[in-house]
Amino acid sequence: MPDPNPPGVFVKELPSGVRTITGASTSVPAFLGYTKVLPADDPNATPAPFDEAARKVPQQIGSWREFAARYGMEKIAKELAGTSDPAAALTLERCFPLAEAVYGFFANGGRTCYVVGFTSPASAVSVQDLTGNVDDRTGLAGLETVPEVTMVAVPSLWDMTADVTVDDAPPLDQDEGISRMDEVLKHCTQQRNRLAILDPPPDLSAGDVKTFAGNLASPDTDDAAFTTLYYPWITVPGVDANERTMPPCGHIAGVWARTDAERGIFKAPANQNLRGALTLETLLTDDEHGELNAKGVNCLRVFPDRGLLVWGARTRSTSRDWRYLNVRRLVSYLSDSIRQSSTWAVFEPNDERLWASLRHAVASFLTDQWRQGALVGHKPDEAFYVICDDTNNKPDTMDDGKVICDIGVAPVRPAEFVHFTITQIAGQPGQSS
Repeated sequence: MPDPNPPGVFVKELPSGVRTITGASTSVPAFLGYTKVLPADDPNATPAPFDEAARKVPQQIGSWREFAARYGMEKIAKELAGTSDPAAALTLERCFPLAEAVYGFFANGGRTCYVVGFTSPASAVSVQDLTGNVDDRTGLAGLETVPEVTMVAVPSLWDMTADVTVDDAPPLDQDEGISRMDEVLKHCTQQRNRLAILDPPPDLSAGDVKTFAGNLASPDTDDAAFTTLYYPWITVPGVDANERTMPPCGHIAGVWARTDAERGIFKAPANQNLRGALTLETLLTDDEHGELNAKGVNCLRVFPDRGLLVWGARTRSTSRDWRYLNVRRLVSYLSDSIRQSSTWAVFEPNDERLWASLRHAVASFLTDQWRQGALVGHKPDEAFYVICDDTNNKPDTMDDGKVICDIGVAPVRPAEFVHFTITQIAGQPGQSS
């Protein structure tokens, strides 16, 4: 049969068969807080505000403008400015911690976040409601369906501990707040790919925060490695042009995202400017900062000519492996990336060819991380190891349908304390002629 192609050069593309690992997302927070559904000024607005049912499930938000439109912030601000009812004003004011956190995230370099709303700001949110339901996709349980989330913050957490009242508020019940924090920590620890950004109660002194940190889950537990605590609260200009003091979690999430984009997830998100904040609720001394740092509290500081800075990068863990925030995030990122990009191996023949493919894919990915500066070592062999062969895949393991790939990495750690030795050299005595 004659060749139907005319004379010339022909190119045929064939798949190489080489498997690659793609990095997972690192900079996507989820914010949980109060929101209130009000009658829309324009029902045909684009984008249209979310209704009550839509606000209760995770919604992806790509900008501050989108959040303000979807959650009716202009309408809420007008209602707050025009109300003379103290209870109504307090209820509307409870919608702003979530809004300020989202605004702070985007102002500090964030690009995408998820929002889970609680639509009755006049009422407390119980531990059960915060935990939510997987089937309904509400609360923390709803975030289990969003694998790209890597941070969880609850800017409304301390409002969630009590109903709105116009009477003199009773002393803040820290136990109620800690019980809700525990649910956030449990969620992050179970998911393994996300960390909690927590805030202490408002109006605490440095000594009070030290005591508060001591009342949280033990730093020796697994939960502590997925927990960060930032202090103090910050004063912001206000998305409605009214200054207010807010928890810093949203701004901190933005700093994490900005550091990831500019330097990489292996860089500690500290010694970074905090954008969109006017001042700090409390100014710390070096001694106070040192005591809080030892407790795993990341402090915000003001330095001459440098403005407001994030001046801490620790988890609450006392473990050498998980003490530093960037190390915990890096390992979660590596684990998540390898897991998500290795699903092709499921149901493949469990033999040397599969093991070699896994070794090559993982080693190539980790070599790229080493070249970017995420891993310690003069050469890849010093930075990581990958074992996937007959030494760890025994016949009984293969009979169970399992393939085991052992991976070890040496992550970089921050230079948290930089020590200088300054020596003054005295002038040499003059030589006599």
